[in-house]
Amino acid sequence: MKHRLNTRELTRRDFLARSLKTAAGAAVLGGAGAGLAQVAPSGERPPRAEGVTVINPRSRVPVGLIIDDSTCLVNLNRFAMPQFNEVYLGAKEVYRRNWREWPVEIPDRFLRAFNDWAVGAGVRGKFSIVPFPACVGRLDRELPGWTRGELAASLKLVREEMAPHWDLTPEMVTHTRVIDLKTGHPYPEITPKFMENWEWTTGKSADEIGAYLAYALQILKDAGLPADGITTPGGFGKKARPQMAQATLQACRSVFGTEIPHYFTDLFSEGNQSVAPVVQNASGLDGPDPRCVVYVPGCTGDWTAGWDCTNPGGADKFITADGKGGRMVEVIQRGEPALMFGHWTGIYFNGYEIGFKILQEVVKRLHATFDNLLWMKNSEVARYWAAKELTRLERAGNTVKLHAPYACPDFTLRLAARSPKPPVLRTGADAKPLTEVTAPLKLTPGTWCRDGDATLACFALAKGASQLEFQN
Repeated sequence: MKHRLNTRELTRRDFLARSLKTAAGAAVLGGAGAGLAQVAPSGERPPRAEGVTVINPRSRVPVGLIIDDSTCLVNLNRFAMPQFNEVYLGAKEVYRRNWREWPVEIPDRFLRAFNDWAVGAGVRGKFSIVPFPACVGRLDRELPGWTRGELAASLKLVREEMAPHWDLTPEMVTHTRVIDLKTGHPYPEITPKFMENWEWTTGKSADEIGAYLAYALQILKDAGLPADGITTPGGFGKKARPQMAQATLQACRSVFGTEIPHYFTDLFSEGNQSVAPVVQNASGLDGPDPRCVVYVPGCTGDWTAGWDCTNPGGADKFITADGKGGRMVEVIQRGEPALMFGHWTGIYFNGYEIGFKILQEVVKRLHATFDNLLWMKNSEVARYWAAKELTRLERAGNTVKLHAPYACPDFTLRLAARSPKPPVLRTGADAKPLTEVTAPLKLTPGTWCRDGDATLACFALAKGASQLEFQN
């Protein structure tokens, strides 16, 4: 959970990320974002062919929207605030807000309006579904204060209308109190050690954390919602990063059979550090059961309106009106995935929809400024980076042989040579020449183009062996 005491205070995610930056800065792959993630092992990596590079999908820049503190119906901050305040016995001003004035519900009519806007604008991303929001009730059983019919209708809306465009991830179990998995009730001790946001994961094993993640995932599964990744609230897993990565891999595979699990836990809202995803714990790349987990960071702060409905940073923090400044512009211009961030409670802003209006303006400015964006869900970004990092590329003359542990749409290669004729994609006995397009931004799967002295090819990468033949 994030908070601000004033307009200059860092979000909780920013603070925790920065506090670890120095210790992790020398890790593999470089960059603070990658460095933090690399506290977990990278695992296997295949050899790469000289003169062949995997570039961004369709030669575009991935963008997305990460939404935290969301769930069905429950206005999470209203119920979380008094629980946070109790932990600190009223000693922290940020948790002494008059939460009784806040609505108990974020209604489905707003969720539908938000999703309709997002679909119309092409926006995709990640949307948390807290399974047992602030201990109010479990989504797979009952939400006291709402009828079972209302809960069923909300789940149906998320399942049928949200899920095609958003990854659904649990943000732990309650986002507040830690649940005793033996009883299904919160632990009686009310301290940071038994709050999901703070210290519970410190000193825990991957198996212990994995069991907790699996509990959260199982609630969503029993509620009929798909989930292939994890979102961590606040400091959850920050002091147990190797264990968190392994736990995500174990839990997502065991509950949903997820091929490429992913998790979101950090924001990097300023600086030149990498914000690219990091593929971790890769193994079995040449066998029938390849494994990996992908750490997917966000690149902005929450400048929509905050989890506690205070101090919106405003659209200019993301992108200025002239399109020349703002964090999204910085990241897009260097070609890394630009995944912006907001809290559902601040997007709704107690019915005033302040954060929603900011997001609408941000997306309008992005589309007016850039023609090279590709909106993607976190899982789609994770799949692309897993294919990018883990596909074996071997070059023999004008042929590039590929061995892919994972299939990947929009897989895009750059060959450091100019091809005069269409490349041919060969998968088993099937051989298809690619169709030429006139510019990199016109690439779609099954096409190719010349780019100066190089050749770009975009195609649906099949799992297993295939090859791309460049003709003289």
